[in-house]
Amino acid sequence: MEIVILAVVIAVVLVGAVSGLVVGGRRKKQLPPAERPSATPTITTPPAEPRVGDEAETPRDESRRTIEEVDLPTAEAPEAPPAEAEPAPAAPEVEVPEPTEGRLVRLRARLARSQNALGKGLLTLLSREHLDEDTWEEIEDTLLTADVGVVPTQELVERLRERVRVLGTRTPQELRTLLREELLKLVATDAPSAVKTDNGLETPAVVMVVGVNGTGKTTTTGKLARVLVADGKSVVLGAADTFRAAAADQLQTWGERVGARTVRGPEGGDPASIAFDAVKEGIAEHADVVLIDTAGRLHTKAGLMDELGKVKRVVEKQAPLDEVLLVLDATTGQNGLVQARVFAEVVNITGIVLTKLDGTAKGGIVVAVQRELGVPVKLIGLGEGPDDLAPFDPEAFVDALIGD
Repeated sequence: MEIVILAVVIAVVLVGAVSGLVVGGRRKKQLPPAERPSATPTITTPPAEPRVGDEAETPRDESRRTIEEVDLPTAEAPEAPPAEAEPAPAAPEVEVPEPTEGRLVRLRARLARSQNALGKGLLTLLSREHLDEDTWEEIEDTLLTADVGVVPTQELVERLRERVRVLGTRTPQELRTLLREELLKLVATDAPSAVKTDNGLETPAVVMVVGVNGTGKTTTTGKLARVLVADGKSVVLGAADTFRAAAADQLQTWGERVGARTVRGPEGGDPASIAFDAVKEGIAEHADVVLIDTAGRLHTKAGLMDELGKVKRVVEKQAPLDEVLLVLDATTGQNGLVQARVFAEVVNITGIVLTKLDGTAKGGIVVAVQRELGVPVKLIGLGEGPDDLAPFDPEAFVDALIGD
């Protein structure tokens, strides 16, 4: 049995050996001549990578010219773009103020409230058929309520009594004429009511504006500059109010609107020094008028009032002081007279500017302040607009109070 198994194993080995020989012989068959690899392989150099400026296609054999032989087009230098100039800051537009002639007549409607308090109230009382003592007391109360003052009120009532007695019968037109004449006597003064802007010297006229805080002093100074420019005057502004924040900026803005230069200094600086420089600049520029805005003084503080006197003295070292205008708030009535008295003791006030006459003010304050100080009202403010400051005209003022 073992012999049989051994024989089978040998037979299997022989069959596997024969099969391996047959497969190996087939692999050793020769390839055809066309497919037979060369004993020495030929190596082909790959095309060079194109460089910058080379053509993408294969270069052809052709004559080539050098750079010197090629006529190149003349290259024109590109025009440089024009340099953009930095935009200059836009100059503020210079305004043309309204003419001052007849300005008070144009602003007549602003006195409507004062008409009700004074002019129309008196006309209504005087038109009564019987003027008894009670009526005359009402007339007196009307005048006092309108801030005319005690003494001027008594004088006016006495004159009205006499003229009504002589006149007898009274038509509305006769009463209006009578009241106009009597009020005009109270309002008008012998002193010139125009702001002095021509001193006859080679130096400019110097106008100093004073007043208590809150009366609209700096605004009035700016509006006065417009009034003077409208009259053909050249103006230099002095911002000597260094204590109120932004007062100098406010005044400079007013000046720029009409082309007037503003001389200013540091906030909290010496007002007298700035006023001195303003007059000096006005002289150098041959200006017609120098307007000096001073700090708003509390009339109860002696130190501040003394400083105002110092500003006046320093200014007069450069040029004579032609005007000292006191700005009063017309709505304060008799209280404004207390301020006026104190200012008059420190500086020689030459004129009054009454502001806010378009509000609840009583027109009679014009009479009271002129009687109290002995100086004329020269300007009145009748609104918030830039051209609502008008030169005072007694006749136009009385006509506005009485109405048509």
